[in-house]
Amino acid sequence: MKTPTSKDRAFVEKAASELGFDACAITHANRVDDLRERLDRFVALGHHGSMEWMAETATRRSHPRHLWPEARALVMLGMSYAPPDDPLATLERPDVGTISVYARNRDYHDLIKGRLKTLASKIVSRLGGGVKVFVDTAPVMEKPLAQAAGLGWQGKHTNLVSRSHGSWLFLGSIFTTLDLAADEAETDHCGSCTRCLDVCPTRAFPAPYQLDARRCISYLTIEHKGPIPEEFRVPMGNRIYGCDDCLAVCPWNKFAAEAREAKLTAREDLKAPPLDELLRLDDAGFRRHFSGSPIKRIGRNRFIRNCLIAAGNSADPALTPQVSALTADQDPVVQDAAQWALAQLEKTSA
Repeated sequence: MKTPTSKDRAFVEKAASELGFDACAITHANRVDDLRERLDRFVALGHHGSMEWMAETATRRSHPRHLWPEARALVMLGMSYAPPDDPLATLERPDVGTISVYARNRDYHDLIKGRLKTLASKIVSRLGGGVKVFVDTAPVMEKPLAQAAGLGWQGKHTNLVSRSHGSWLFLGSIFTTLDLAADEAETDHCGSCTRCLDVCPTRAFPAPYQLDARRCISYLTIEHKGPIPEEFRVPMGNRIYGCDDCLAVCPWNKFAAEAREAKLTAREDLKAPPLDELLRLDDAGFRRHFSGSPIKRIGRNRFIRNCLIAAGNSADPALTPQVSALTADQDPVVQDAAQWALAQLEKTSA
């Protein structure tokens, strides 16, 4: 296997850009810190909630070489999904649901993984070596690796922030046995800003750079399977899938250009979906409506649970018939949410 050159590095960057990646940077496995202590502390505090896979995969997740001992260069890729307008605007419209920007079209996992595989194939054809591709469904700590490669830094909201793309980057990685030239790690540029911490409706950040998933609306609406704890129901507002508040208020977003990938552009029917239409979805209707969407993976019952919380917060008596009907739903979690929502609507109409 020949020794890679600066031209080889340039080839990787050019091929990544041609495949739609907006950012490409490289680090080496031997330059990355072992994160096991950090992961163990997160789990010990219970901040992972019911995401047991975080504890189960901690060893492999803690360092790239635990996942693949032969890995040398780590090619970190970012694709912008920056929205063209204010993603929080629908929070002021209680009759509609607010869906996180990343979930308003195709499932990015499929899109990113497909592009990573194509890029990896190009690298092997041109440069040789072995490769493995990862998106965030694999036990890889993408954000620390992206910071080590120079793509950005983990902000106080624990998400990656880029000086060029703000908080709106999907991440993927290609591990390779090649020894490609590495970039300098990025440093923290949050300064004294605390906008992301201050805006959180459920106070999910016990301290800067720390997240308690159990209090996070993204976790509650997506990962959490049972009833939404009552203390978080009113703060959820009309957020029915995910939450973008801490991402959207980051000042670095002023440098972010609108996403150029058409499959990441919001579907019209998911920009501000009316709650009365969503509450009518049965299982088959839910599957049809969210075909190809990441929303589909949480299932109809969990999604309707979220919509019922939004309905309860809407103060809209027109939603009462749909909410009332769902108090007899076969799923007990849906029943619970419907009973709560109905009680809230009755309060506002009294």
